[in-house]
Formats: sequence, C-alpha cells, structure tokens
Amino acid sequence: MSLPQPLYRLYEWRLLKGLPREGVPRHVGVILDGNRRWAKEAGESTATGHRAGADKITELLTWSEEVGVELVTLWMLSTDNLSRPPAELAQLMLIIEQSVEALAQSGRWRVQVVGALGLLPYETAERLHQAQARTAEVDGLHVNVAIGYGGRREIADAVRALLAEKAQAGISIEQLAQTLDVENIAEHLYTRGQPDPDLVIRTSGEQRLSGFLLWQSAHAEYYFCEAFWPDFRKVDFLRALRSYAARERRLGR
Repeated sequence: MSLPQPLYRLYEWRLLKGLPREGVPRHVGVILDGNRRWAKEAGESTATGHRAGADKITELLTWSEEVGVELVTLWMLSTDNLSRPPAELAQLMLIIEQSVEALAQSGRWRVQVVGALGLLPYETAERLHQAQARTAEVDGLHVNVAIGYGGRREIADAVRALLAEKAQAGISIEQLAQTLDVENIAEHLYTRGQPDPDLVIRTSGEQRLSGFLLWQSAHAEYYFCEAFWPDFRKVDFLRALRSYAARERRLGR
C-alpha cells in the first residue's frame, strides 16, 4: 500500500535529513533493470517499458546532484542485450540514442559513453559520440552511459589495448610479463582516470551483477531494490544511500 502524498514527502524529507554528508558515495553505479517486466505487468509494449525507463534517468541524476554524488554510471545496454530480436533491438537503440542526446542537450551533465561501440550500428555509435562531444566542457555531474557494455569484454579490450601500446613501444611480451600489474590494466579500462564505484544499485529484485563494472567494483557496496526501474522512486534511492552510509567499508582490509 502506498503512502498518501504528504506522508510520502515527509518520509522522503526525513531520509534526506538523516543522510550524513560524509557518508554519500562519490561514484554510484546503477543497473537499470526491469523495463520489460514493468511493461508486461502494465499490459504495455516492450518499447513503452524502455521509454518509461529512459524517462526515469533525469530524475535519478537530479537526486544524485542534490545529495552530492559526483559520478553516476548507468548500464543502459549490455553486450548480451545485442542478441535480442531485431525489431526490439532497433526500438531500444532509438530510445537510447534519444535519451543520451536529451541528457547532452540539457547542458547539465558531462556525458561519457563507455562500452564496445564497435558492436553497435554505425549510426548509433556516431550519435552517441556526438552527444558526448557536446558535453566535453560541461562542469557538472559526470554521467557514464554504459552501452554495448560487458565487464569481461571491457577487461579483454583493456588487455588488447595494453598489448598494442607496449608492442608499438618495442616492448616484448616477455618484458611486459615481468612488469605487468593491475594498474597497467586499470589505465586501459573504459573508465580509466575515474574513481571506482562506491555503491552499485540494481533494480527489479535481481541479486547479481551480471558483469557490471566487473573490475572496478571489487570493493563496492551493493544494494538490490525490488522495484522495477521505471518505478524506482527517490525514497528507494535515499534508502540505498542510507544503507551505504550505515556500512563499515573495509575495502579489502
């Protein structure tokens, strides 16, 4: 049973007031899951579910700004999603293109596309690159949009880039093997130069990462929410932050 609007707002205010500023994560990753199931339960088309999910993104970024989050990574399309039926995939690509372009056109956020864009249709990749370029000078919340993204693929791409770089410098495989460390690989990830995620949120009740930020999330905290992504509310977000703030982060120690 949902709360009456005034009580909901009061609860939201209390959650926000009780959130310690020092406990706010710097980088939040979000697995936007449940669009299709939301559409099925609502008796709507799959495309309607994806559009409802895209519409939710601006709200999430606004909430993130309000509490002081600096970086948000949104998993919008996985490499596995690329095997969906062609008609659904074409609709999803269009919705993603329009959503990312809208984020860029707002002028509020610095958008960066992370993923294997070579796996996407050429027109889609070009529109995403152009959207990213328009926000290069924006001094606001940094938003990674993970599209055509898979954690294993990212690590494989990083290793390939590292090997190519060293080969171009005349360094042999044997020499590289003697000096290779985790930082060498981290410097070639899609998110190189960025802080690792502190908190990863997944909606829809699924309790797995599915390879999201596989390398970067080694020390992240996880929060799994039952709501489908289009139904994700500000109180759900604040509960995730409250849960994060209450944890003792050991960071592998």
